[in-house]
This record gives sequence, structure tokens and C-alpha cells, in this order.
Amino acid sequence: MKQFSDAETDAMYANMFALFNQIEPVSPTLENDIRQQTEVVFFRKKSIILELGKICRHCYFGMKGLVRGYYVSDEGEDITSWFMKERDVIISVKSFFRQVPSREVLETLEDTVCISLEYERLKALYRKYPAFNNIGRELTEEYYIQMETRAISLRMDDAKVRYDKLLEMHPDIVSRVPLQYIASYLGIDAATLSRVRSGKYPSKKQRIF
Repeated sequence: MKQFSDAETDAMYANMFALFNQIEPVSPTLENDIRQQTEVVFFRKKSIILELGKICRHCYFGMKGLVRGYYVSDEGEDITSWFMKERDVIISVKSFFRQVPSREVLETLEDTVCISLEYERLKALYRKYPAFNNIGRELTEEYYIQMETRAISLRMDDAKVRYDKLLEMHPDIVSRVPLQYIASYLGIDAATLSRVRSGKYPSKKQRIF
């Protein structure tokens, strides 16, 4: 297991608390309690954080690295559902909040460092600190807003618009994620993604239906 110095660990928690404080002020008592109830964890690239059919027992606050969530179709094809990176909360949402077996796999695409919090400890902190409950609610709402935005885009936008929106929201993803995963995330095949990236994908005005 990778070891971190006290200075490295302090910097990670300071980064996380800075984000929390943008939502609601975090008291020194709450900060201390969160530090007592969490731990810094390290996953090497291509590690499986959550296996298919297992219950998601921990939420992870991303400090460094990149994680992909994906489903496996009946035909055995994996379908990318999302990418999570620095300053994102990394979980399988339904599995974590309902404590049921996950239909999703979580896999690291880079060496990844997170602050980990176990489900029951999270619930206890929510009960003890209304401010932390509010922070958790805000972070969860943001996740669901992103999911709805993506779902609408998959139904309403063409391949180029989907790709452009991905670049607008996450400009670094394309340089960090293999293209086959990006194509899967956008709901298109690799050939279509290649045409989009090369500028050969027809615009709506050019297309004939």
C-alpha cells in the first residue's frame, strides 16, 4: 500500500474541505471528525474498485487520478456510464445509497488517490452534523443534474454536439481516456468518433435523412 507523508495528507484534506466550504462552512469539529472517520487510499491503474454484483460500501472523494464507471451488456460488451476525476465523488449511486448489489463496475484508468468514507460512517456524520448533510445533498444533486443532462444529450443531440459538449465540460478527458471509452460514453461507435474528431462528420445542414 502506498504511504503518504503528513504534509501530503494534510494537503489532500485541505483540498477537500475547500470544496466543502464553497457549499457550506465546515467547522473545525466537523473537519476533525471527518478526518477521524476517513482514510486516504491508493489504487493502481486498471484496478477494479467495485466489482459487478458487489455492494458499494464506500464513497471516494477523488484527489488524483481518473475512474471509469461501466455496465456490461447481455452480449458481454462494456458500456461506459461516466468518468470521475479530481474533486469528484466516486460511487455507484444506487448500490451505495441503497446498499444493494451493483450493476456497475468502477475501474481506475490512472493511478488514483482518494479519501474514502464507509457508508455507515457517512450516515452517522450526516445525523450528527446537519451542515455535512447539506453538503452531501448538494454534491448528490450535482451528480443527478449531470446524469440528466447527459441522458437528454444522448436522446436529442447528434454525435458532434455530444462530443463538443464533452470537450466544453471536461476538456482534459480526451487526452486522458482511451478513445473507445469516449465513444462508448457518447453512445457512438469508434468510426463515428473518428469522423467527428477529424471534422468529417456532416453537420445537420449537410445531412440527408
